[in-house]
Amino acid sequence: QVQLVESGGGLVQAGGSLRLSCAASGLTFSSYTMAWFRQAPGKEREFVARIRWSITYYADSVKGRFTISRDDAKNTVYLQMNSLKPEGTAVYYCAAQYYSSTSYDAWGQGTQVTVSS
Repeated sequence: QVQLVESGGGLVQAGGSLRLSCAASGLTFSSYTMAWFRQAPGKEREFVARIRWSITYYADSVKGRFTISRDDAKNTVYLQMNSLKPEGTAVYYCAAQYYSSTSYDAWGQGTQVTVSS
């Protein structure tokens, strides 16, 4: 079955950077749109960024600060987060969507990112 495993979360000061990774298995990685979502305490899960082939799309709140990328040879998607803000504190989730699917087919367990002010 499809498995997504996130890593790279941690504690960082405001203005700092983190790079998240999501390793995928059990799927033909290149056939999937990969995305990052996040869920802050007491809030709903929200979209952060997605990538299909080399086409990227970002939430307005992270545009210009975050970069999503993928390495199809390693079945891995990344999220480079720069200029982090305290409101970026959340659990970050990786998700995979088959190219013809209308919803995300698999989710990771999440990785905690805490941004201190």
